[in-house]
Amino acid sequence: MKITKVDVLRAYPNENSWHPVLIRVHTDEGIYGDGEVALGYGNASKAAFSMVEEMAGKIIGMNPLQHEVIWQKLYREACFWGINGGPIVFGGISAIDIALWDIKGKVYQAPLHELLGGKQRSTLRAYASQLQNGQGVGRRNACTPEDYAREALLAVEQGFDAIKIDYLMYREDGTRYPDTEQTGLLDPERMELLETRIAATRQAVGPKVDIILENHCYTDAQGAVQMGNMAKKYRIFYYEEPTTPHADLLSYVHRETGLPVASGERIYTRWQYNKCLQQEAIQVIQPDLGTCGGITEVKKICDLAYIYESTVQIHCCGTPIVTSASLQFEGAIPNFTIHEHNVNCMLPNLVNLAVRNEEPVNGKFIVSDLPGIGNEISEEAYRCSHVVTVQ
Repeated sequence: MKITKVDVLRAYPNENSWHPVLIRVHTDEGIYGDGEVALGYGNASKAAFSMVEEMAGKIIGMNPLQHEVIWQKLYREACFWGINGGPIVFGGISAIDIALWDIKGKVYQAPLHELLGGKQRSTLRAYASQLQNGQGVGRRNACTPEDYAREALLAVEQGFDAIKIDYLMYREDGTRYPDTEQTGLLDPERMELLETRIAATRQAVGPKVDIILENHCYTDAQGAVQMGNMAKKYRIFYYEEPTTPHADLLSYVHRETGLPVASGERIYTRWQYNKCLQQEAIQVIQPDLGTCGGITEVKKICDLAYIYESTVQIHCCGTPIVTSASLQFEGAIPNFTIHEHNVNCMLPNLVNLAVRNEEPVNGKFIVSDLPGIGNEISEEAYRCSHVVTVQ
C-alpha cells in the first residue's frame, strides 16, 4: 500500500471566525484517512495550512501503515524545524499522523482504541468547557455574576456534572481585558469581581458539580497564586493554565495554592512534558492530538505521565474530526480523567465539516466502535474550503 496524494483543506471562516485545517491522505488501494491540525483559531491557520502542504509532499509513495517510520521522517528530515519544534510543525505532523491511524483502522476494520490496545472504558465523563463565551447560536459573553450562574446552570440542566469557566477573560461590559490589565498582582477590585463570579457559579450549581478554573495563561505566576488561593474555598477541581506553561512557574503555583494544575495545550513534545512531570508541575496533562504530534506522540506522552501518576484530559478544540479521534484515544488510555466538550466547537458551520458529530448524553460520551477514528471529512467541508491536492 502506498500514499498517492494528500488533500489539504482550509475552511472559510465560520461563526467563530475560525479557519479549520483538515487533510485527507489517499492510497493506491482506494482507502483514505482524515486528520486535522487543531489550529483553526488563534491566527495560526494560514501557517498550519502551509506546513501541512509542505509536509504532504514528503510522504507521497510511502506505506501509510508505517506510522512510526513516517513520524520520524517528518520530525527529523522533512522539516529542519521539526526537532524541538512548536505548534505549527507539530500541528502538521499531527494531521498526517491522525490520518495514518485512520487508514490503519480501516485496513484492519478496527477502531482506534483497539489499535491502541483495547477499550479501557465504554463511556467518558465530560465537562462543559468555555462557558464564559455563552452557548449556542446568538450566544453572548458572560459579564455579570448572574450571567456566569446562568451558563453554568444551563450546562448542569444538560446533564453535565463538571464545568469550566475563564472568569478573567471579559470585563463587566463584555469586552476582553487587554494584556496590560492582567499581568502583575491583581488589584482588590479585580479580585472582588472574580470572587463574585466564582461564588455565583458555585451557588447556582450546588456542591456536587466540579468547577475547573480556566486562566488561559493570562496572569503571571503571582497573580495566578492570588486567584488560586482565593478560589480554592469554592472547591476547584483543577486549575488550568494558571500561568506560562513552564515547569518552574507551574510547580510554584501548585505548591503555593495546593490546587491540582492542568496544562499542556501549549506544550508540544514528550521532551517538553518530561521536565514538567519530573518537577510535579502538572497533575492533569492536556496534550492536543491536533498539535502535539498526533496519536503516535500523544500516546508516548500519556505513558510518560502514567509513570508520575498524572492524569490525562486531552485538549479538544477543533472540528468533529479531532474530537472523534480524541474520544477513541481517551477510551484506550488507563490514566484518563475527563473529556473536554468545548461549546466553541458546537456551532453549525464547524460541526458540518464532518460526517458525524458526537454529542454527550447526560454529560457522558459513548466510545465509538467504528473503524479508524470513526469519522470523516464531509462533502460540505470540500465545498466551503480552499483545497490543495499534493501528489
